[in-house]
Formats: sequence, structure tokens, C-alpha cells
Amino acid sequence: MSAQPWIAPAVARLRTANPYAVDCALAVLVLFAASLQWVFPDEGDDRLTWQGFLLGAATALPLVWRRRAPFLAACGVSVATPAMALYHAPPPDVMYAGLVVLYTMAAVGRPWQRRFMLVGWLVGVATTITHREDAEPFEYAFQLLSCVSAYGFGVLSRLQRAYTAALEDRARRLERERAADTARAVAQERAGIARDMHDVLAHAVSLMVVQAEAGPVVVRSDPERAEAVFDAVASAGRDAMTQLRRILGVLKDEPSQGGAGRLPQPGVAALAALVRRVGDSTGLHVELRSTGQPHPLHRDTEVAAYRVVQEALTNTVKHAYASRARVELDWTEDELTLTVTDDGRGSGAPGAGGGGHGLIGIRERAAACGGTARTGPARDGGFQVVVRLPVAAGRQAAPG
Repeated sequence: MSAQPWIAPAVARLRTANPYAVDCALAVLVLFAASLQWVFPDEGDDRLTWQGFLLGAATALPLVWRRRAPFLAACGVSVATPAMALYHAPPPDVMYAGLVVLYTMAAVGRPWQRRFMLVGWLVGVATTITHREDAEPFEYAFQLLSCVSAYGFGVLSRLQRAYTAALEDRARRLERERAADTARAVAQERAGIARDMHDVLAHAVSLMVVQAEAGPVVVRSDPERAEAVFDAVASAGRDAMTQLRRILGVLKDEPSQGGAGRLPQPGVAALAALVRRVGDSTGLHVELRSTGQPHPLHRDTEVAAYRVVQEALTNTVKHAYASRARVELDWTEDELTLTVTDDGRGSGAPGAGGGGHGLIGIRERAAACGGTARTGPARDGGFQVVVRLPVAAGRQAAPG
């Protein structure tokens, strides 16, 4: 157990070392191991000769190119090893170079190369041992099992590399997907902020323009009313600034205020104040009705409901030339239906002026909350916006 801590670092350093240097060292080690039995021969064995050393070197030298040209290196070893075995009597006890090339071919060779080398070495080893007069049965088992074992270790190495490569590819793919999800979330958040800013500014500017146009008309004839008009302009501007601070508060931290400056976004409860403010500022008669039992909504749905009504009333003020508008909230168990109807020409009517991106924004807000939106002429004339928003998710998410 005490020797294990250094094994993993050693293997890691070996994998990152220069492949050429590692293969050269492996070739020298194989040559040294193959020469030992003739440097220290058993009784009756021949001592090492120059011819034997050259044949041993011929088995080890191709290992230098085993990773750059594995099949050619295997062929070189496959030719030199039988020659060395036939030159000496007895042949080498262990075919070190042959085990190395079998491992290498199993690990990096092509399928036909792997099969060719495995079958060739098994046949060659069996044939070489058969030609020995003093061959014993256990030598067949030892040599053949050595070849199969070396090949098996090579297969395991190949499978382990393939598995590691698959894990790395999966990790890279997940990282790319995570980055794409983050980018989509950022884009959606920015789009939401842009919609909110559009709604706030369009609503405030529309009210201010209406009041500013009426101001010069009454400034001389009715000074008190003119003063109320300019107060309404200032009030609309202040309200727009407050809502813009709410929206932009999500883009920065305000630790010095302890979060007090980041007020909640308006929801369904603020619709009454919105309707009253529009009526007081523009002279448009706006009526708010609610039927059914109200249910808690998800925060995003609350904001969407407020912004939809705000945008619909803004379009009424800017484009419809209406005198009356009606906002209806119809609550059911599963959805909230918002209906805004006016008696004007509608933003899509000829001569009513372009509606900009307001109606598109209404549809996008409804779709983002899982709802639907329909806009068009009302049955009794005028223009109508109908938005259906789900409340089931809001009821489940609401605190008990």
C-alpha cells in the first residue's frame, strides 16, 4: 500500500514524456533483457556471440518506431525474432520484443493488422517450439499464453483510451450546451428587460405627449386646469423613472441600500392604480372589471399581466383616438383572461398610425408565460386585446 502513491504520478509523467525517448528506452531495455540468458547461460546453453547480439538488436531496434509506424515495426520484429530463435539453441525463453509489438498492435493497430499479427505470432510460436527436440508441453502453454496476454492488455488499453475520449467528448459537448443555455438565458433576460423598458417608456411618453399637447390650449383659458395638466406630466415622468429603476435594478447590485432600492415589479394588484392614472392623465374614461375568484400568479405572470394592460392602454391613447376603454379580468381555476377594449379606430385601422412593436410585445409576453394573445377589431366596434394566462403554475408556486 505504501508504494501506491507514487504509481499514478509516475504513469502520468510517462504518458506526457517524449514518445521517441520512451520508445528508445524501451528498445534498450528489451535488448538488455533478451541478452541476459546468453550473458549468464544455463548449463548447456551457448554464450552470446556477435551474431546473436545483432539478431537480438534486430528484434529490439524496430521498437523505436512502434508508435510512428506500428505495423512496419511489428513486421520487423516478426522477422527478426524467428531468426534469433533458429540461430540459438535453445530459442529465447521470453520473446520480449514480440510481446511489446503484440501489445502495440492490439492498442493502436487497424482491425486487420491486429488479427494478422495475433494469428501470425500464435502460429509462429507454436511452429518454433515444435521444431525443438527438447520442447515440453508447458512451454506451449507459457509462450502462447504470453502472446494472448500481451494482446489482451493492448485491447484493454485501446478500450480505455476510447472510453476516456468518449468521456472527454461528452464533457466538451455538455460544456458547449451549458454555454449555449447560459447565452440563451442572458438573451431572454435582456429581451425581457427591453420589453419592460419599452412598455414603461412608451406608456409614460404617450401620457406626457397627450398632456403636453393639451397644456397650451388651457394655459390661458383655464390656468388651474393647466396646472393640473403639467402636474400630470411631471407625475408620469416620475412614475416612469421609478419603474425604470426597478427594471435596471436587476442589472447591478445595490448593497449600500440593502435591496431597498430594488422595488418589486408591478402586478395585477397595481392595475387599478394604472387605470386611474391613465384616466386622470388623458381624460380617457377607463373602466376596470373583475369576475371570478382571483388566484395567486407566478411573479413573471403577474408582471406580464400588468405590462399587457399597460401596453394595450398605451396603444389606445396613442393610436385609437378613443373616448372610452374597458379592462376586464376573468378568473377561472386554470387561467386568467385579460380583455382590453376601446371604442376607437384601433392601432391597425387605416389612418390610425403605426402600432410599433406593442402588439408584438403583448404576444411575446403571453407566450413567455405559456399563454396566448389575440388582437383585432371588437365585435361592437373599436379594438380589442384578449390575453389568456395560466394560473395553475402560479397557484402551485405560491406560498401556502
